[in-house]
Amino acid sequence: MATLSLSGVRKQFGTTPVLHGIDLDVADGEMIVVVGASGCGKSTLLRIVAGLETASAGSVRIDGRDVTGLEPADRDIAMVFQNYALYPHMTVFENMAYGLKIRGMKLPDIRRRVDEAAQMLEIGPLLDRKPRQLSGGQRQRVAMGRAVVREPKLFLFDEPLSNLDAKLRVQMRAEIRRLQKRLGVTSLFVTHDQVEAMTLGDRLVVMHQGRAAQVASPMEVWGRPADTYVAGFIGSPAMNFLAATLLEGGGAAMLRAGPVIGFARAVSAAAAGTAVTLGIRPEHVEPAEGGLPLAIDLVEPLGSETVIHGTLPGGEVLTARLPIPASGIGATMPLRLPPEAFHVFEGASGRRLD
Repeated sequence: MATLSLSGVRKQFGTTPVLHGIDLDVADGEMIVVVGASGCGKSTLLRIVAGLETASAGSVRIDGRDVTGLEPADRDIAMVFQNYALYPHMTVFENMAYGLKIRGMKLPDIRRRVDEAAQMLEIGPLLDRKPRQLSGGQRQRVAMGRAVVREPKLFLFDEPLSNLDAKLRVQMRAEIRRLQKRLGVTSLFVTHDQVEAMTLGDRLVVMHQGRAAQVASPMEVWGRPADTYVAGFIGSPAMNFLAATLLEGGGAAMLRAGPVIGFARAVSAAAAGTAVTLGIRPEHVEPAEGGLPLAIDLVEPLGSETVIHGTLPGGEVLTARLPIPASGIGATMPLRLPPEAFHVFEGASGRRLD
């Protein structure tokens, strides 16, 4: 088991900065998920931890040892790749055993480790097959098994579920989490999928343009996003944003079309007249007589709930996730925006105010 510490990690490709100083401390046995849109720097960060990329500045420590300048083989890590990276000419057993073999381990010990990992991952009957004879989910299990037999200090996952279909992704997601908890191995998992991030991570690192926009538990990221980027990225459907002006006392704001929106908590970090962005999640919007009229543009019936998209009188676009059927396109539905559900962000910077 091990800890991981990143201090001031920066990366430039030529004159283009990709990472702008990442600081992160990962506890022993913790699963950290690095999540963000394509191009945000998350895979580059993982490759720096793995030793596949060289940091332009900063340091990487695994279990207190500075590994910044070490080769990947000297870092005591195991990595699971998006494309599985299995040797096509080797059997499953040979793929899982290869890393142990080149380390000089004796065959009986290799067989014991491979058999234990195969039993854990339910791939024992597949040990004599070649990768081409396996399904995508089976190949992913083999790739994980190859990492498990190494008994490393650190697991690194580089979007390992991206090539699987939706149903299999859900299944493998649960298996990865169960396996990581069972082994207690410190892990860094990179994904662009927010559902994977929310369900897998003890903590999330939400990346945006090469910076860690927020590092917190999944529920803290969802419940108190640090800025409008994090708020809009985490959650499905995405959070609604309404442009407004803060009123005297900081307890309310006025939308562009005039309605005044009250908050449960007054905002003391900004003066009256400040341009703010109000955020409210679709699942917190409620149907209510006498509420704001929403002209419905699109209805998405999902069985147990309905997602409606529409426009408020001032032209603001709003999405609501309701546990009831909704009227069709062109109809108007009155909606209540609960004061306690609002998030208040500074209009210019997007940072959280409340």
